[in-house]
Amino acid sequence: MSSILSALHVASSTLAAFNQAMVVTENNVANASTPGYAEQTQTFEALPFDPSGGMTGGVTAGQVVSARNQFDEQAVWLQNSLLGQAQQQVNTLTNLQTNFDVTGSTGISKALNDFYSSVTAWGQTPADPTARQNVLDQAGEVALAFQSAASGLAQVTNTTDTELQQTVGQVNQLVSNLQDYNTQIQGGDRNDAGLEAQVYSTLEQLSQYVNITATQQPDGSVNVLLDGQAPLLIGSHQYQISAQFTQPQTPAPTYPNGPPVVQILSSSGADITTTITSGQLGALVNLRNSILPGYLGSASQQGSLNGMAQQFADTVNGILESGNISDAVPPDANGNGGSPAVTGVPLFVYGTNDDGSPNATNVAQSLAVNPDITPSQLAAIAPGPPEVANGIPLALAGLATPQSAADEINGMSFTQYYANMAANVGTALQNATNDQSVRQSSLAQAQNLRQQQAGVSLDAEAMTLIEFQRAYEANSKLITVLDQITADTINILSATS
Repeated sequence: MSSILSALHVASSTLAAFNQAMVVTENNVANASTPGYAEQTQTFEALPFDPSGGMTGGVTAGQVVSARNQFDEQAVWLQNSLLGQAQQQVNTLTNLQTNFDVTGSTGISKALNDFYSSVTAWGQTPADPTARQNVLDQAGEVALAFQSAASGLAQVTNTTDTELQQTVGQVNQLVSNLQDYNTQIQGGDRNDAGLEAQVYSTLEQLSQYVNITATQQPDGSVNVLLDGQAPLLIGSHQYQISAQFTQPQTPAPTYPNGPPVVQILSSSGADITTTITSGQLGALVNLRNSILPGYLGSASQQGSLNGMAQQFADTVNGILESGNISDAVPPDANGNGGSPAVTGVPLFVYGTNDDGSPNATNVAQSLAVNPDITPSQLAAIAPGPPEVANGIPLALAGLATPQSAADEINGMSFTQYYANMAANVGTALQNATNDQSVRQSSLAQAQNLRQQQAGVSLDAEAMTLIEFQRAYEANSKLITVLDQITADTINILSATS
């Protein structure tokens, strides 16, 4: 009788183990499409067999093992971070490109061409008031074009600043969610497959914004580092990052009034900007600290748009101030009377610092026509020798196709220099677009590899479920048979007593 009861106990324990295995399999099927979920496998453990000691053997359900592979996860996070960087670059460079028109139909290119046409017409009739007024009008259009370009780039800067703050906030929020999950895990939910799925789904979202390294701890929680260096989450403790806009003082700024740059700070206030190398945040930092200052300036550089505006204004002013509005009048035979030649006045003005020096990083934004100039003050006479009545208009028209280095900027005409700026933006956008396509493919490959290793295959789970169902049914049949044998034995014993 004891042998029958022992067999019944073993069969019952096995039945419970198979039932647990079917629950795990059914959970896999139900969560096959759940973000962050990895296939779970029920393990079995053999019970000790020692009849003399009352241990009847059998099998029981062991730990549920996740198929998740940390190397596969890290590969996905890395590619997701690089894709996030490429996507952000495409978005921001697209906005930046709208401020540059190389077709010549609008913007700085058109304004320069119209200005050159106006001075050419003035050169044909140097005393014509209408031609002179047209020069002033077109100069105003040039100033307006530079102002408009600078304002457009400033708007991109403001948008970038907003996106930077939002991205930092999103990073902190996702890490806060992970902190909550860690607290739950440390509180006893370590083997909750659903909670684990939430953790890894959140980590994948986080990797879009910054490059992360996450390691699972012995207690089941995860530690998260930013670019493998700055801590974001250690156990149940979160370390928030922040963004601030500042004028760096080391080294000493070349342009103290230049636009500020962004710094990403750790929770302790340390500057970790240089560790932000990828993800959406990395792309925004690069745009804010490298690309935009290349046009609008910073503490260390004037910016190409400001440099172009200042050199164009200074060149035009220099040519006009070298000319004469009227010739000198010699004194009479007795040495009486006479007057010196009336020289030209500057056409353009731009902003200055408090000490009167040019504000080099605000030239494009502040460029304007000299408010005190009148058409009659445009100097047309090149004093020579020999004197040329329309020499100044001709010199100004020559800026369109300069013949000397003094009339060029970085070895190019002003129109070519502007076109080169625009081309650089277009090239950067094309490279970012190509990189985005590559990163999308790389991420898909990493995700497919992870799916092969840890994803749920409905076909495989169906076969596993059938296998355990049949084992469960067979074990149930054994229990039924043992139950019948037990009943028959009791009846026999009862009949013979």
